[in-house]
Amino acid sequence: MDKLKDKIASLPQAPGVYIFKDGSGKIIYIGKARALKKRVQTYFSRELSFKTQVMVAKIAELEYRLTPSEAQAQIQEAALIKQYQPQYNISLKDDKSFPLIRITDEDFSVVSLYRRKKAVGTDTALYFGPYTNVALLRQALKIMRRIFGFRSCKTLPEKMCLYGRIKLCPAPCEGKISANQYQEIIKGIVLFLDSKQEALLEKLFLRMREAADRHKFEEAAKIRDQIDALSAIGKRQTGFSRQSELEDLRNLLKLKRLPLRIEAFDISNIFGKEATGSMVSFYKGIADKDNYRRFRIKTVQAIDDYKMLAEVVGRRYSRLVEERLLLPDLILIDGGRGHLLTAKKELKKLGLEIPLASIAKEQENIYSSNKTALINLDSDTPGLNLIRRIRDEAHRFAVSYHHVLRRKKIIGK
Repeated sequence: MDKLKDKIASLPQAPGVYIFKDGSGKIIYIGKARALKKRVQTYFSRELSFKTQVMVAKIAELEYRLTPSEAQAQIQEAALIKQYQPQYNISLKDDKSFPLIRITDEDFSVVSLYRRKKAVGTDTALYFGPYTNVALLRQALKIMRRIFGFRSCKTLPEKMCLYGRIKLCPAPCEGKISANQYQEIIKGIVLFLDSKQEALLEKLFLRMREAADRHKFEEAAKIRDQIDALSAIGKRQTGFSRQSELEDLRNLLKLKRLPLRIEAFDISNIFGKEATGSMVSFYKGIADKDNYRRFRIKTVQAIDDYKMLAEVVGRRYSRLVEERLLLPDLILIDGGRGHLLTAKKELKKLGLEIPLASIAKEQENIYSSNKTALINLDSDTPGLNLIRRIRDEAHRFAVSYHHVLRRKKIIGK
């Protein structure tokens, strides 16, 4: 019991789902909460009904899953109850008065809130729920509409409705989407409502990759946006997966292949003294510190970031060419368009055509050797997240080397 109390004391005051288990590890109750800690504490700090007292006496373990909102907690709660059928969730298993989500069985399925199932055998629609709070359910439907877009009209209109005009419905009424494409959306919604976020994300990754391979970059970008939204509300709340970062970066920069090996450069030039360069290497989104390299600037005396960068890039890749070593899939430069063009010029001297990208410090604008236009990202995306992480690591590594040289100059070791 002390271990359970400690677990309860450490619960966050955040929305989510809590799961009670008995001594054998069997799930006996699943609930949702706006504030997990406050809600779970009520089971152990006030008078309870006899049935609830019996349940509490059996609780031996506690698990929880965070969600960004109570509405999403309700979706996950219902999916988990459907999956595990806990003994003490009788009301949600049996009571038909709670609202449901209904998906009709037709080419362009209608997704809507529904109060009661039709008689068995008369309806082939899919139902999800029941859900205990209709207001939260409406919020959840709005979230789903923003992520996926779906039809909610009972009959297809002759002209596009408001939802179609504001991109919250794919507008099958005007032939903007095929039945097969629309059913792919419905499959995603079903996985979402079943709380199968991982399977849904994997499915979307494959679709995004296929779209990119067919050079349908607009379609790939739409799928990427879905992945971003789902990553923010699913199990991956602490960050994007490495696979999503690499896939997104490939689409963002229009690369021919996945950038598995990325090398990034940074110049550290504090007050014009002890100028240094650094190169960090990332493989499959993970820092590969065995392949980090440091460079003391040898040919540039004045404060000139461009010439220093040119020296470091030239030295690095002339060596790889000479020793016939593998080249990276992408080179990342900390700087603006001028820095990118400087690095590109050095690669051209060596007869190399390695994709290049640079990120400016102020606005975090992205420049790419594969695109003439500036890439301006207003919010976090998986690709930008990866670029930032690599850029920051290159800067940290460069500054650390600069400090080593300064210390050696001052104290001799």
